[in-house]
Amino acid sequence: MPFTRLAAATTPTCHLGLGLAAVGRPGYINLGRDRDLGADRSADALRARTHELLDAAYAQGVRYVDAARSYGRSEEFLADWLRTRPHTGDVVVGSKWGYTYTAGWRTDAERHEVKDHGLATYERQRAESAALLGDRIDLYQIHSVTPDSPALTDKELHARLAEAAASGTTVGFSTSGPAQADAIRAALAVTVDGEPLFRTVQSTYNALETSAGPALAEAHDAGLTVIVKEGMANGRLAGPQAPEALREVARQTGYGCDAVALALVLRRPWAGVVLSGAATLDQLASNLHAPAVDLDEEQVARLDALAEDPRAYWDRRAGLPWH
Repeated sequence: MPFTRLAAATTPTCHLGLGLAAVGRPGYINLGRDRDLGADRSADALRARTHELLDAAYAQGVRYVDAARSYGRSEEFLADWLRTRPHTGDVVVGSKWGYTYTAGWRTDAERHEVKDHGLATYERQRAESAALLGDRIDLYQIHSVTPDSPALTDKELHARLAEAAASGTTVGFSTSGPAQADAIRAALAVTVDGEPLFRTVQSTYNALETSAGPALAEAHDAGLTVIVKEGMANGRLAGPQAPEALREVARQTGYGCDAVALALVLRRPWAGVVLSGAATLDQLASNLHAPAVDLDEEQVARLDALAEDPRAYWDRRAGLPWH
């Protein structure tokens, strides 16, 4: 398991990772991203921004980086950064397959990505990822598994994933949607030759969407590393968009709403790595304060009360525009 490398780290940020969804492509659904990136969203501009974020994150002790085939050119930007910084051999690299980026570097595309969990897509995208990142891929995840995903029942796909695991690549999956808990439990039951196939799970969990929590605890107890994505609910828990209860707790602690939101997730005993999706250096610096935030029980209770019905949460997320 590559994450055993993180267990040996002693920096406060060792349980934080950097996700590249917001900077690997010109369009994404995070609130305020149009303001964060400005007008220049050329590949060169986003490459430079990605490298700045990676440099800053590494300097502050972050050692997990999360990319995906559908995050535009995120794997390419990450590969360039790794190649030109030979001292970064301790970085754990994760990527994902299952969505194909289709926007053609436009923000107004009708469709930005197409989902397919079939074996042919896995073989194609695994080769594409390997061409860019080579043996630096520590973790390869199925992107956004839902309970009806064929990736949960395709035995031939399972066999190929098991081959990748046997060759040294950790195999995991991510989830999305209101039935994340069902998808997690179904994936935990997948075995090849009597052995569990998946060693990591990456799920959405934040103050507004907590429904996956019990299943993530079960995954942790089963020995999987839990990675938490969207800890700030695509910007709904940051800055002026944050609920008043979160803003009040932030004022009490002296930290930003984003740091408090991530600190709440870090408190969960099953949370192995919590991702920052920062698009600017200021956002990253604020996110990385999360381990220093000390929440008392009354503050935690106020934040826990923010949880929404998962279907309402995911309906709202689906309506966020691509900026």
